[in-house]
Amino acid sequence: MIIVPGRVSDAATEKRGPTFTGEVWADPVLPTTDDVTINTVSFTPCARTFWHHHERGQILHVLAGGGLICSEGESPRRLRPGDVVWVPPGERHWHGATPGSVLTHLAISLGKTVWAEEVSEADYSAAPGSED
Repeated sequence: MIIVPGRVSDAATEKRGPTFTGEVWADPVLPTTDDVTINTVSFTPCARTFWHHHERGQILHVLAGGGLICSEGESPRRLRPGDVVWVPPGERHWHGATPGSVLTHLAISLGKTVWAEEVSEADYSAAPGSED
């Protein structure tokens, strides 16, 4: 059994890099344990992930702000505080903040994350709710 105190003690907040557009910061909650990684991730307005998928899926719990999430072949959907998203294994998707809001979510990633290309400005700008 592991009791998680809210974040890994003595761990530094990490600025995310080449697989994100804009400024994104992550606080480790649980270091990778049994192929499960938990981070609190904060996106500045317009910041977002690249396209990616997870070997065994991902759970997102929106804590604050406004966001967007999009699975390949679908229209982006709005995220609000309290929303919980289950992304099935292998489903290609992206998520991030709207232009008018920061977004903070708890990300529970199961298995390996496979990163792909950047989300285009056209795809992001066409998202419902991206105008706020």
